[in-house]
Formats: sequence, C-alpha cells, structure tokens
Amino acid sequence: MNLDLKEEPKPVTDALKSKIEETSEPLIFAPKTYQYDKATLTHDDIQSIQDPIELFHNWFNNATSTSSDPIPEATTLSTASLPSGRVSSRVVLFKELDHRGFIIYSNFDTSKKSKDVKSNHYAALNFFWKDLQRQVRVEGIVEFVDRATNERYFGTRPRGSKIGAHASPQSQVLKGDRDQLDNLYKEVEKKYEGVDDSEIDCPKLWGGIRIVPLEIEFWQGRKSRLHDRYSFKRETIEDKFECVRLAP
Repeated sequence: MNLDLKEEPKPVTDALKSKIEETSEPLIFAPKTYQYDKATLTHDDIQSIQDPIELFHNWFNNATSTSSDPIPEATTLSTASLPSGRVSSRVVLFKELDHRGFIIYSNFDTSKKSKDVKSNHYAALNFFWKDLQRQVRVEGIVEFVDRATNERYFGTRPRGSKIGAHASPQSQVLKGDRDQLDNLYKEVEKKYEGVDDSEIDCPKLWGGIRIVPLEIEFWQGRKSRLHDRYSFKRETIEDKFECVRLAP
C-alpha cells in the first residue's frame, strides 16, 4: 500500500466540481430554534447522588407528571453491528427500570436490533424531554431478561399487540405490500379466536433486553448552548460510578 504523504492531490474534475456546488444549496438550512432557559443543573444538585438510576427515576417522574409530552417513555435505542461497525437507531418505548438498568421489549428473532446485539453487546439510549429542556444519555451492556420477566410484561399488552407480536416478521421484507402483513395478522387472530387475552402466550423469541449502564449523562439545556452536563461513568458493571462535569 502506498502511504506517500507527499502525493499531490488529484485535480478537481468537472463532475466532482458539480457535486461540490450541489452541496452549497442545502434542502434544509439552519431551522429556527430557541434558547434553553427553564432550569439549571448544578454541583449542589448532583453531589449527594450515589446512584444515577435514582436520579433518572426522579427526572422520569418529572417528565411524566409535568411535561405535555404524551409519550415521555419514548427513547432512541442505538445498536451497532460487528464487524462492520454500522450503527442503527430507532425510537422504542422504555418499559421498565430496576436498580440494574433500563428495559425495552421487542422481537429478538428477525429484527435488525436482534442481529446487532448478537454481534455487539453494547447499546445506547437517549431520552429527550422538550418541555423540560432535558435529555439523558445511557451507554451500556445488553443482557436479555428472563422468561418470567418477558411474560409479566407481555401480559399487560392489549390483545391486538399480543397478536401482532406473533404475526409480524419484524424488519423482514414484505412481498405483498400491506396485504401480506394483514393476512399474517388474520391467521394469528384466527388461531387465538375464543382464547382469553390472558391465555395468549408470549412468543419465544420476543422479549426484553436490559441496558446495564456504564455511563449515564444528565443534560440540562442552558442559554447560548452552554448546557449543564453531568456524567456518571464506570469501567465495568461491578465498579462504582464516578461523576464528572462535561463541557457543552
């Protein structure tokens, strides 16, 4: 491989020049925004916190009780596939918090996230509560919850969502447009016809993952984009968290 750093740069061709000029006319440019000015996050607020999960619990309760956001449990889950390192993100619904971590539920048979976590056991969550001008970032290790935990949550789902979990080959290509999905749903619906909601079983390859945090960052929006950021970090899940302040 030639690693000669003195190699002269290649001339800009007419075709490349045309592409460069195209980027000078963006489709969207600098959408109007606003200043964050509702609250602060100070050392006094943080210094007594021993467990960042407890602080998240408080912030989440604030989001559910004072925010106009109809879905405060919405969170962006990011995973990456190895060896490519290609990252994918999607909005999911956060469903459980315990002292070990953050739990979401999904199809872990055919979904893209399933393939990602099988090759790479790291994942990240990002919560953003616009009204409170707050966000929380979580980075950690993925572990699958046990069958009893899956069944406990699955039992709370509406009947249609239970049937949908059985019917949908999540993230797979549908060859018959919407009709194929509707037909799959009807087949499962017929299978459970006359069966009580509580008797619809949880699919074997559907369930929860827990993101056990290695880092939890609390972000409070401030004026002039000089936001308050505190991050609780640890190297392994057996270590204690260390809290540091980050520059915005």
